[in-house]
Amino acid sequence: MDLNTISDIAFPETRDEVWPLLDGDAVMAGGTWLMSEPQVHLLRLIDLNGLGWEPYVIRDEGLQLGATCTIETISGLSRSDALLDNWCAAPLLHQCCTALLQSFKIWKTATIGGNLSLAFPAGAMVSLAAGLDGVVTIWTGDGGEYQSSVIDFVTGPAENIMGTHDVLRSVLFPAAAMRSRTAYRKIALSPLGRSGAVILGRRYTDADGGGLTLTVSGATDRPHDLPFGDVPTQAELDHALDERIPPQSWYTDCHGAADWRRAVTGVLAHEIREELA
Repeated sequence: MDLNTISDIAFPETRDEVWPLLDGDAVMAGGTWLMSEPQVHLLRLIDLNGLGWEPYVIRDEGLQLGATCTIETISGLSRSDALLDNWCAAPLLHQCCTALLQSFKIWKTATIGGNLSLAFPAGAMVSLAAGLDGVVTIWTGDGGEYQSSVIDFVTGPAENIMGTHDVLRSVLFPAAAMRSRTAYRKIALSPLGRSGAVILGRRYTDADGGGLTLTVSGATDRPHDLPFGDVPTQAELDHALDERIPPQSWYTDCHGAADWRRAVTGVLAHEIREELA
């Protein structure tokens, strides 16, 4: 789509050149969402790709993805020997990429930073990052930065904790989560429809404390973690879904009603419980 109100596009090459951010500015990683509908309030785009962030870094602490890392790159990491040799959760990267409603052409451009910042309920990178205990690093305009878990980062539909002039820099998937055994379930109202619910489970190794955590996303207005000390019984899981997720958090839009999403989440959550038992 043509953005006919844009009068300037900036290509910063250093952090200092990103700021100041003014009213009418939009920070852009891939830009696929920006180009998908009118943005009549925008006057200038700031393209972050000139900063040269590495798409991913494998370190002792875990897997760090730069905000400009594309969906295609994330999917490819699932087949990387560097990940598969050490981290059981590697296949989850590709699985969550397939929960996005987009073409292979969009995969080459859309980024994890954009998907996280948009914070849509159907944002599958939100599901992935929440399901792997992701921690985001956010740059501030005064040269500082702060961190937040993805569970706390997303506060509602298209809402997050970032200030107007903040920029998402990266997300880290801790090594303990990457070592965990994972399970994935996704459902939509139609075969190629947007996700109505994305449910992830991870069972940690004994060395990492054991236990199982279920992450509910897509079906709710923000992601929710349900941690258990061990594999829960059916009754314990049902109780957690009822008591730990506020009733008002179940989400209704054109991709599914709240009561349907609550019902299918229960079915998928029990499948994950059985798979990881």
